[in-house]
Amino acid sequence: MTTTSAAHGRLLATAVLLAALLAWDATDLDLRMAHWFGGADGFPLKDHWLFDLVLHEGARMLSWALVVGLALAIWWPVGRLRDIGAARRLQIVVTALAGVLAVSTLKAWSKTSCPWDLAEFGRTARHLSHWVWSMADGGSGRCFPAGHASAGFAFVGGYFAFADVDRRIARRWLAASLGVGLLLGLAQQMRGAHFMSHTLWTGAICWCVAWGVDGLRQAALLPRANGAT
Repeated sequence: MTTTSAAHGRLLATAVLLAALLAWDATDLDLRMAHWFGGADGFPLKDHWLFDLVLHEGARMLSWALVVGLALAIWWPVGRLRDIGAARRLQIVVTALAGVLAVSTLKAWSKTSCPWDLAEFGRTARHLSHWVWSMADGGSGRCFPAGHASAGFAFVGGYFAFADVDRRIARRWLAASLGVGLLLGLAQQMRGAHFMSHTLWTGAICWCVAWGVDGLRQAALLPRANGAT
């Protein structure tokens, strides 16, 4: 697959993804899914050890440990990371940090509250679209997009780093990043900490950030390559 055809494929996939997310936002699927796990008395699994201590606190610490490990691997690569240059290994780390930063920044400005804050789940906030940035819902806010899911989605940069080196490894890296992000997002959904759309938008944001960082790496190396000709 040529670089141009790969870019066109990613552009098409991204457009379809964003259209699907906007269509999701136009439905009541978020609330329907929230009611699978919660009711007027709240969310029974909110403080369950598996979802709170393991898939929340534990996964977050493991994610940061992985970032540190990948940062060290820029200079001392192990395994298949030896197959890519230092610039691509740096790209993976920068992408992870940039993805988390992008999601955290949006959360800081968001007035959307979490499901466990809503009146229909025993609290006081009312449900509003997370795109209504100018109106508070009566809750604590700062719940959109899903920060915890970025602990998995933020590593999608590995796909771009390997894409034109080893497509099999790239696909595995993509599957692992998306799978872990969705797992962590679902765990938070079951606790009442997020709606599914929060998780899906986090995935989309991390994907776009990763694609952007990949473009910056290629643009930075292009003048060097041209100078060598």
